[in-house]
Amino acid sequence: MFLQPALFSRSLCTIESHKLPNEVLTNVAEQRCRQILVKNSLPQKVSAGVLVTLCTSGGAPAFLYTLRSSKLKGRHKGDVSFPGGKCDVSDKDVIDTALREAQEELGVTLPRNTIWGPMKPITDWTGMVIVPVLANIGCLEDLSVNPNPEEVEMLLTLPLSLACTSSIHGYTCFRQRGRYAYTLPVFRLPGHKVWGLTAMMTDSALSLLFPGSYHSVLRGSRTH
Repeated sequence: MFLQPALFSRSLCTIESHKLPNEVLTNVAEQRCRQILVKNSLPQKVSAGVLVTLCTSGGAPAFLYTLRSSKLKGRHKGDVSFPGGKCDVSDKDVIDTALREAQEELGVTLPRNTIWGPMKPITDWTGMVIVPVLANIGCLEDLSVNPNPEEVEMLLTLPLSLACTSSIHGYTCFRQRGRYAYTLPVFRLPGHKVWGLTAMMTDSALSLLFPGSYHSVLRGSRTH
């Protein structure tokens, strides 16, 4: 199956930064999100866990991404990603997987109470069932982050106030056999692009954080 990107647009499903709530990562917001996420049921078989990392950088709420090393094998080398990887037999659950992978990639041990909860699973084109796990890891400047150079080339942040704006957030329409197939979100960073599953996870997290103002292009993303 060949899917051809047909269009990238910067004008749909965005809100301007001045319309965002002033406080995003408050205790009230956390509890609201936790109450939603705890209702998600997970499949018996999970292939991988990903830590969708919220943080505060330079005093502003943001997403934290890794730029995967170009030395890695596979089709995702050099991609902008959240920390994550395949489940290990030693992991108690997918939250353990996400935290372990974050420790391996970021070089920092994160307590379990940073986790807000698992988001809805995503099945990729190979059949892998991937569970994004939303977490607030706190002030980035206070963490002794030491990225693993074998896996991570650099860290990137995207302020939430910018993630929702038309200058950063767009979408790509894909065609199959000459017809529209589906639409996926895209987020632009200086010199880099957040796309694919990472963009879907970012989009879903924004829908959860800004339920009254952020409108996703992904069908059903509001249910998380």
